Amino acid sequence: MNVSPTAPTDEADRAAPSATKALGDESLAPQQTRIMGRGSYFLAWFGGCVSIGTFAMGSSVVGTLNLLQATLAIAIGCFVIGVALAINGAAGYKYGIPFMVQARSAFGFSGTRIPGLVRAVPAVVWYGFQSWIGAGALNMVSATLFGFDSLVFYFIAFQLLQIALSVTGFQGIKWLENIGSAFILCSLVYMFYATVQRYGDELSASLLTMEGSWGMPFWGATMLFLGIYSTMMLNVSDYAREHKQGTSGGLLTTIYAMSILPCTLFMGLIGYMVSQATGTADPIQVFANAVDNTPLLMTTLLFIAFAQVTTNVLNNVVPPTYVLMDVFKLKFTTASVIVGLLAFATFPWKLVQPESAAGLQLFVQTYSAFLGPLFAILVVDYYLIRHRTLDLDKLYDPQGPYQGVNLAALVAMAIGIVAALSFSAVSWYASLIPAGFSYYLLMKHWPACQRFRQ
Repeated sequence: MNVSPTAPTDEADRAAPSATKALGDESLAPQQTRIMGRGSYFLAWFGGCVSIGTFAMGSSVVGTLNLLQATLAIAIGCFVIGVALAINGAAGYKYGIPFMVQARSAFGFSGTRIPGLVRAVPAVVWYGFQSWIGAGALNMVSATLFGFDSLVFYFIAFQLLQIALSVTGFQGIKWLENIGSAFILCSLVYMFYATVQRYGDELSASLLTMEGSWGMPFWGATMLFLGIYSTMMLNVSDYAREHKQGTSGGLLTTIYAMSILPCTLFMGLIGYMVSQATGTADPIQVFANAVDNTPLLMTTLLFIAFAQVTTNVLNNVVPPTYVLMDVFKLKFTTASVIVGLLAFATFPWKLVQPESAAGLQLFVQTYSAFLGPLFAILVVDYYLIRHRTLDLDKLYDPQGPYQGVNLAALVAMAIGIVAALSFSAVSWYASLIPAGFSYYLLMKHWPACQRFRQ
């Protein structure tokens, strides 16, 4: 029997409707209280997408694309991101369910752990990487103003601060992102201006006259910039369930694309230009050299630190936290603390070496090869198999038709991964059709999958 998107379920963690939502009050049950309107949702995505990883991706295409090609690659990547977020987030937006519940109809209760793990690992790695970058910015401010220089101390303190913020859940995330967005935008505009002022003369000739490539390197670059967000394209339902109902699919696409584009464009081009001029991919060293005015340098470094907080708590805490909640039946607060502690074990200081841009590029290409098939399977399952109609009773019944593992999803995932790794430069794109098409055929014709088609 189909139930309404807001109907309570039999799951132990179901929540009754209420007018407000307390800090840290998160569960996997269908969302009863949605706290983000259109403006708030736009600002949340804007503040949550200032990824220093985008800086590294800009650095990684130096020598391959000219300035125009790099700009277009970023813009195309952001457009694809906007469309993909709106498509895959539709189930979470309509029914108020998180990614780990949405995936049960395609993978089964036990099988959902596989896409959950694939989504969680990159999040924890980026969490550690961006925390180290933020700690480095704070350490430079401290060393300049107070003479206290201890990167390890600031890394630990910075990580503990983020853990404390993350346990507040989406209510805390909402206000953090909304308040921080104006500061982030102003800082990005200034950083871009400072980069052009400092390196403009030496960059103008090389970046504008360079021939570059409109072939595979160009399309590979579009995938790199969307690959930063391919993780979020998978679990977008975790965020869409917090957005108040009444927004059309077209408007949601616009919200996603236009909130992500400014930050991605500024950060990508700053990384591209500065790395071309200096040969370094470490943003802390870059801006220490690019900004001569000490107060402005301090402002820039504080922005870098603040941007890591807004990005981490939205993009890198929530997804693995929900995975732990689903697999180990933990409370949100406990799971988010564990995720924060796991970030210590990612050895982020190894990822910010001068040669790290190429390594991060390979990292994005590799995890995109796994995330692309998962995205395709979820989309085909929701639109072509379920016809945009989900049965919440079955999604929350571990003894129902979705118990165990759906072999069709695993086989289709494997096919998509092989296709993606065969074309690693565009791995996310290459995986979509093989994974989606094979999943559709298997679900239609493989008797072993019959109970998942109900």
